[in-house]
Amino acid sequence: MGRRKNLAASVGGWSARHRWWALLIWIAFVAAATFAGNAVGTAEMKDYESANGDSRQAQQIIDEAGYKNVAGEVVLVQTRTGTATVGDPEFRRAVMDVKSAIEATGQVEHVRTPYDQRPSPVTADRRTTLVQFDMKGDGATAEDRVQPVLDAVAGVQRAHPDLRVEQAGAASSQKLIGEAIDKDFVRAEQLSLPITLGILLAAFGALLAAVVPVALAMTAIFSATGLLALTSHLLHVDSATGNVMLLIGLAVGVDYSLFYIMREREERAKGRDKRRAIEIAAATSGRAVLISGITVIVAMAGMFLTGNGIFMGFAEGTILVVLTAMVGSLTVLPALLSLIGGKIDARLIQGTVRFATRGRVGWRRILGVRGGQSRMWSAVMRPVLRHPVVSVLLAGGVLVALAIPATGLSTGGQTIDDLQGDYAIAQTFKRIDHAFPGGNEPAVVVIKAADVTTPAVTAKIEDFKRRAMATGEANEPFDVQVNPDKTVARISIGIKGNGTDAASEHAVRTLREQVIPATLPGAHVTGNTAGSMDFNDQLGGRLPLVFGFVLLLAFVLLLVSFRSLVVAVKAILLNLLSVAAAYGVLVLVFQKGYGESLLGFHSTGTITNWVPLFLFVILFGLSMDYHVFILSRIREAYDRGMRTEDAVSYGITSTAAVVTSAALIMVAVFATFATLSLLTFMEMGVGLAAAILIDATIVRAVLLPATMKLLGDWNWYLPRWLGWLPVLSHGDDNEEVPEERVPALVG
Repeated sequence: MGRRKNLAASVGGWSARHRWWALLIWIAFVAAATFAGNAVGTAEMKDYESANGDSRQAQQIIDEAGYKNVAGEVVLVQTRTGTATVGDPEFRRAVMDVKSAIEATGQVEHVRTPYDQRPSPVTADRRTTLVQFDMKGDGATAEDRVQPVLDAVAGVQRAHPDLRVEQAGAASSQKLIGEAIDKDFVRAEQLSLPITLGILLAAFGALLAAVVPVALAMTAIFSATGLLALTSHLLHVDSATGNVMLLIGLAVGVDYSLFYIMREREERAKGRDKRRAIEIAAATSGRAVLISGITVIVAMAGMFLTGNGIFMGFAEGTILVVLTAMVGSLTVLPALLSLIGGKIDARLIQGTVRFATRGRVGWRRILGVRGGQSRMWSAVMRPVLRHPVVSVLLAGGVLVALAIPATGLSTGGQTIDDLQGDYAIAQTFKRIDHAFPGGNEPAVVVIKAADVTTPAVTAKIEDFKRRAMATGEANEPFDVQVNPDKTVARISIGIKGNGTDAASEHAVRTLREQVIPATLPGAHVTGNTAGSMDFNDQLGGRLPLVFGFVLLLAFVLLLVSFRSLVVAVKAILLNLLSVAAAYGVLVLVFQKGYGESLLGFHSTGTITNWVPLFLFVILFGLSMDYHVFILSRIREAYDRGMRTEDAVSYGITSTAAVVTSAALIMVAVFATFATLSLLTFMEMGVGLAAAILIDATIVRAVLLPATMKLLGDWNWYLPRWLGWLPVLSHGDDNEEVPEERVPALVG
């Protein structure tokens, strides 16, 4: 008598029997979610919601003070060669030409030059100055109107070749840099899809089998994006959340379908009919997808504990896309397989490849796509299981060696230096920062009062300026802006350093701990440097909580799923080792700069401060894909009577096809992000790709089987006091145990 079917088997069985209903419900869900999302729009977080600590308080005061959203711009006028200074006629003509040209566009206001009563900044050698102005209208849309101003400045540059005349600012950077980055993401998306299809075609050799996982992943992404628009009105999200959702959604969506389809094809290759093959796939791979999806969601939920708006938005988006991908693979995929039937095997690719074998061997046979064990991975498994101690020492040694550089990991905030490639405006920002240190990354001090324009408050602001400048850690430009109600003053003051170095951080601490208490008690400090410091403080305090939450819940899920204390602990340790090795790769490539020439970037000497935690959460979740899938197959074989060693060999070689293909897809998708212009996304792409590659090869193919061989039946150890845990099936509950065991692949 068979045991009661697990949830995945029940859902898959219903879907296969009511395939048209399942398909119609899914289509209606995707359409409704997409339509509703487009109707309400995505609510992006306010500036203060992405900040922490004192910076958040300051930014919230600014956001709620009713300041006009202004896009400030500057034009750098600088002597290229010679000794021309601000007082020379030619220099003055160039500055006044800039003023006339930009005012003629009708798009600017509040233009300031070094010759005004309130002069704009001039360097000590008087060879560099700034023409400052604001874009008219709403600053949020200024990028749409800035092109005529850019053209006007370019015209002045052509008329004065001996001087450097270059524009930079909020609107121009959004226009020039924002458009370039958007094109980067479009290119990454355009690369990801054909690469994914190509790998699936190579693995399946069948067009429908390759298209179905991609199509299902894309519908999951569309519906999750619509759902995010709805939920974002409860928890606002950062604009980058959509890009992260695409990255994760494509990877897990394709993987989940891949797990399912390969098991269904394998069962049909054994002679099962269509209905029976789907039932077994639902009970086995479907269950693995369910466990993996829940584990990934739990890992993503850890980001809520950071207390940071950006991370919480990432958690919101990734949970939605993983959830929809998981539900889609468990519901609509069985219906599709039932509808398509054997047509899913219609071959597109015939032929053979030579791959470290004698003679010519079919690609599908090498990977074991149509059942049986992979020849390539069988060859790997024999020495691993024959010499488990040596295998553990070698593989563990490689991972430890990769992880050692991670001990020197140093993080920093994002700056203009993160922008890679030939962007003229980036060079302009750097020249401005060199000429006016701290001008690009000023500290912003915010004060509140009944009336900040009274002589008493004005005197305090002047005293603040005098004392700040006297410390030697603050400099021009110094600017005070008052809100319409005159209740808030926003003071911008230049600070030493480049915005991310120790000098800048010390300057902010001096303002907070010495100058402000003596002059403007109760004031708050924000700005890029202060924000980065507060972010690091917040993250440092929450890291143990996030790590503990993810590790503990992952442990509990694995313990309940496999009823083994050893399996759960070992899975946690192996995943931590994978993450540590990925951190080491990040440090070597981006912090030490060993990958500069290969990837075409310039190292800043740090890793973006939010990347390590993000990688930990994402990698810990994604690596469970392979671990749960492989362990489920091993446990399935063990429950059918195989010895542990035989079950390990059978489980790994029989899942080699799906693990290899899934890993290649994830690595390819993540690697496309290494082609982007922002160093942050390059770090994310390389870190994810390296970790998945390490995890699917060294960890799953060597460390996992070798440690299981050494532990033997201890792998399934469960203390008596945990005997109350439910007994969960890992195979098809209605299938009888076969009389013949699959032979072990060890000599």
